[in-house]
Amino acid sequence: MKENWGRLRTKLGLWHSSLIKMRITEQAGNFKEKKVKDFINNVLNETTKINKELKCFNYISKNEALKRAEELDKTKSKGKLFGIPITVKDDLCVKGMETTSGSTILRGYKPVFNATCVERILKEGAVIIGKTCQDEFGFGSFNTNLSVDFERPLNPFDNERVTGGSSGGAAAFVSKAQFATAAIAESTGGSIVNPASFCGVVGLCPTYGLVSRYGLLDYANSLDKVGVIAKNVDDAELLLDVIKGYDFLDSTSLKGDYKNVKIKEIAIQKEALNVDKEIKDLILETLKKLKIKVKEVSLPLTEKYAIPTYYLIAMSEASTNLAKYCGMRHGKEDEIKEGFNEYFSKVRSSYFGREAKRRVILGTFARMAGYRDAFYIKALKARSLIIEEYKKIFNKYQVLITPTMPLIAPKLKDISKLTPLQNYMMDILTVGPNLAGMPHLSVNCGYVDKMPVGIMFTSDHLQEKTVIEMGKMVEGLD
Repeated sequence: MKENWGRLRTKLGLWHSSLIKMRITEQAGNFKEKKVKDFINNVLNETTKINKELKCFNYISKNEALKRAEELDKTKSKGKLFGIPITVKDDLCVKGMETTSGSTILRGYKPVFNATCVERILKEGAVIIGKTCQDEFGFGSFNTNLSVDFERPLNPFDNERVTGGSSGGAAAFVSKAQFATAAIAESTGGSIVNPASFCGVVGLCPTYGLVSRYGLLDYANSLDKVGVIAKNVDDAELLLDVIKGYDFLDSTSLKGDYKNVKIKEIAIQKEALNVDKEIKDLILETLKKLKIKVKEVSLPLTEKYAIPTYYLIAMSEASTNLAKYCGMRHGKEDEIKEGFNEYFSKVRSSYFGREAKRRVILGTFARMAGYRDAFYIKALKARSLIIEEYKKIFNKYQVLITPTMPLIAPKLKDISKLTPLQNYMMDILTVGPNLAGMPHLSVNCGYVDKMPVGIMFTSDHLQEKTVIEMGKMVEGLD
């Protein structure tokens, strides 16, 4: 299905095309006469309605948001995000708000501190309106891998389809909300750009270490990155600019900053075009409209080894990170009637979801004596080769183009038919940049069967400005 944007938007309704024009900067400067509390009260009313329809939140912070709005009405200082409603993914700590990472085992946990990224948005005047839902601990591509008592979010374009994951609640809400807003999200293997593509919004995943991970409930320490989801590239850039920067509380935090690199050569990954024909055609049509010359390049190692490498490393690190949720150190408690091992198994069996159990078992197996060299260590070596392959590309080209996802958002009824391996293969286009720790951005480039399609731009470390510039060029086609 190939149609121009004008005709498509007529079919889809004007709501989405107008929403992307609602910019944070415009709203933040609109409180001279209007009170923040009145605005936030209206925001919360709409948020409640959206959540009833799409189930985007694990927690809506109504009381906390109104109290924060009252405080802002009394202050004279106005930051970059003054009065702007911001959502936070449920694996990032917000003081006093239940933070579960989408897992029943963490029900009732209320942090006594804020994540660094949360502190930074609050310093700029943001109002946190809730914790968005996710796959349990970030384990998923569709936001369907839920813990025992969590609800599944729905795609705003078609409620019978998935939002993408694991930051599905954030993307669905940003897409649907009728006011200027954005989300702080997190990505391990594609959890920002994936739902951004499926929900027709912007997902910006930065260089590993550019944004502090302090206060993040880790999935995989060497892969986790805090980024943003927004209605448009300008808002994504603004929010990233607020939360980035060195943090002594995070040992992986970078002291470097963006590099200004002039875009001269652009490449498209050959293997990434082995996707649904309609998506391929839309990507190529977008590049034609941009009137830019692109050269085809190949990343054979990434194509062949990225998926097994990513899942071996991610699951291995996850099995270690989740060991602390045992009911004694952290997590839900139960009555102790037997030894530690029996108690440990009972608690985790009761409160972990199916996918969490699967990944813990596989990750533990990969690190066991006798298997560690064959699996985990080999995966680390493969990761180094994948990074080198990307570096060779970026020695000549400043931007690498791919579709974000190989298909449009699938229907919920079809997900249950997929094997675990088929589920994991959905990340084929997003795990490469995440393994390499390189910045990448997804922006909507059109629609197939009335569902949004994302085009993804990847660049070398600390070259966020290049992917942002490419994203603005695509938005400028409208």
